Amino acid sequence: MAQTWSVLAAFLLLINLVKVPAYNMVNVEAGHEAVLSCPSVSKASLLMVVWKMKCSTCCLLSYRSDHNQTMKLNCSERMTWKYSPDSDPDLRIYPVSLGDEGNYTCEIVSSEGNFLFFSFLTVIVPPTVTLTFDKSTGAVCQASAGKPAADISWIPPNNASTSEFHHPNGTVTRVSWVNTTLSTVTCLVTHPATNQSLFLDLQYTSPRLAFFLLGGFACVAVVSGVTLCLFFICRALWLHKLAQRSAAPVATTNFRSTPSRAKMEAVKPPVLSEHIYQNYSSRTVYMNY
Repeated sequence: MAQTWSVLAAFLLLINLVKVPAYNMVNVEAGHEAVLSCPSVSKASLLMVVWKMKCSTCCLLSYRSDHNQTMKLNCSERMTWKYSPDSDPDLRIYPVSLGDEGNYTCEIVSSEGNFLFFSFLTVIVPPTVTLTFDKSTGAVCQASAGKPAADISWIPPNNASTSEFHHPNGTVTRVSWVNTTLSTVTCLVTHPATNQSLFLDLQYTSPRLAFFLLGGFACVAVVSGVTLCLFFICRALWLHKLAQRSAAPVATTNFRSTPSRAKMEAVKPPVLSEHIYQNYSSRTVYMNY
């Protein structure tokens, strides 16, 4: 047991004495893929690869060639070997989030020597850019929740005012506003992840124009209302006259008077005398065919 500990101590001492440090800066946009590299060594001489990520969280990713064994301790599932660790020990993180930012260390033990490689991962977040108009401040350009903070400029150049707000997750919102008498302004937002140019026509956003537009709409509404009222009043008067004309007495025409019931009763139908039947006798009528 003592011999094992002595060998391990000598091995760790050897690592500390033969470190060859190297540095790498990696900038990746949030949601994309990050690849952190280790020095390339011969597969035949490779003994061990160890990735240490943020020692405060004790994330450890290792590979031991003599046992062909990999180990993952307290690491996110988004962190894996890019390829096979015996041929390419690069670390792959996908998708990258703000919490992945920080220092990473790759240690390689081989027959050719022991290597130590440092990487610092910076996560970039593109801001959300808007350009609006405010009555009190004028044109307002805002780059929200960007990392790092975006730079804002104006065309044409103006004496703009700027403020910023730092969020707990490391992103920054920057606001710039300018009160100008120009008819148009352009806001330029510069950021490592994106460059945007926004245009605003102040002729259609000024309070004076809004007042004129509101007054025009009010005039149109008043004229339309008066026209409708006159139309309905005229129609009501016309219907009233038409009703009076139809209610006037109509002249009657003399027709032949219908005889009264008394006169009809006075006139009796003629009575046929019975002598017209005296010479009638029934006879048989024969018809020869």
